Amino acid sequence: MKKPVPTPEEIAAENKKLRMLRFMVDFTLSLIYQSDMPREEALVHITKVRRFALRLFPEKELAFELLYAPKFKRAIREVYVSH
Repeated sequence: MKKPVPTPEEIAAENKKLRMLRFMVDFTLSLIYQSDMPREEALVHITKVRRFALRLFPEKELAFELLYAPKFKRAIREVYVSH
């Protein structure tokens, strides 16, 4: 069974959600790299971004873990393990 072809409005809505998620990920990574926040606070921010992503894209937890979790893990390692 074929999936229905998305409408231009559905594509636009999906693109908007992706832009919002990318902004949140990039903002959080910048915050981690550029501020002096404690590691625990950085982990709270990452958890909030993950929840935000799953609200935007329910049932896409694996995609988040594959695409964004490694970036956050790398940031935590680079900023906090070296100190």
